[in-house]
Amino acid sequence: MSEIDHRRQTWFWLAVALLLAGVVYFLRGTLTPFIAATILAYALAPAVARMQRWRVPRAIAAAVVMVIAMAVIVSVVLTLIPVLQSEYRMIRAQLPALAATVTTRLAPWVEQTFGITLALDAASIRDWIAAQLAGSSQDLFSALMQYVRSGWSAAVEVIGLVVLVPVVLFYLLADWPLMTARLHELIPRRWIAAADGALSEIDDLLGHYLRGQLLVMLSLAIWYSTALGVVGIKHWLSLGVLTGVLAFVPYLGFGLGLVVSLISAMLQLGPSQGALAIAIVFGIGQLLESYILTPRLVGERIGLHPVAVLFALLAFGAVFGFAGLLLALPLSAVTLVVLRRLRHGWLASNFYRRP
Repeated sequence: MSEIDHRRQTWFWLAVALLLAGVVYFLRGTLTPFIAATILAYALAPAVARMQRWRVPRAIAAAVVMVIAMAVIVSVVLTLIPVLQSEYRMIRAQLPALAATVTTRLAPWVEQTFGITLALDAASIRDWIAAQLAGSSQDLFSALMQYVRSGWSAAVEVIGLVVLVPVVLFYLLADWPLMTARLHELIPRRWIAAADGALSEIDDLLGHYLRGQLLVMLSLAIWYSTALGVVGIKHWLSLGVLTGVLAFVPYLGFGLGLVVSLISAMLQLGPSQGALAIAIVFGIGQLLESYILTPRLVGERIGLHPVAVLFALLAFGAVFGFAGLLLALPLSAVTLVVLRRLRHGWLASNFYRRP
């Protein structure tokens, strides 16, 4: 093949790649269930392979693993939704009075401690919060149905997540080795060694991170559930599970769990006692996560810094929507491996080494 033909083929396949990227971006809304199923299949494929080594047929192993995974997910969702609805109703009913009480106590404390006089009208604050909450009186299920009715794309996304994900997940688990082998065949032969090394590194990083993060989530869910139950918080189990599950998203999960638990504790135990109890529970939980759980179960060698993960979630979520949130972790791992190899190549280059 001549040099001109080689360049023409290079530009042709580059154009094909850009076209495929454009199609993916254009269809990003409808790709959400397929992306979710692919990520679940990647996480569950080792379990299917292990059952297959026990001489269980691949299709049966895929069905068993899928049913167990879906049962766990549905159980968590069905446990959290009623509790969130109950918490929302309680907050809507009692938060205005709580805000007025906190405001009344806060102003004298600030003036006595810092010498600053706060001109806060507790009655006006209470009325404003009551008016804001009254405007959003629908529960979570009603809000979901309204979202579905808001447009065809929204309905497709909700139906896809509920119906398509299990179906796609089963077929992906059943055909995972065949699909990965066919994708491997598409790699140009001159890049096969470098690609295998990079893919192996990405697989090791993602697998280790996912397994470790799942153990961190489970440990935090156990801690927060137990601690909230000990201090006397209603719905302690669901609030603990919610905080543990959301810990997968750095800072956001901890912050949301903290806010919901803090408001619930202040409503049930009183402003001072509730705030103190939640400060102790979540303070200890944050220390456990930062200094014991994450270093031991995830490890520092992964290289996915929480700030980088948070940035990836925001960036990919802004570009691809909910599908971007699902893709953020895998694409972050790919980017990390590419940057590592670029760094090694830069340090080994003559341009860098030449005095």
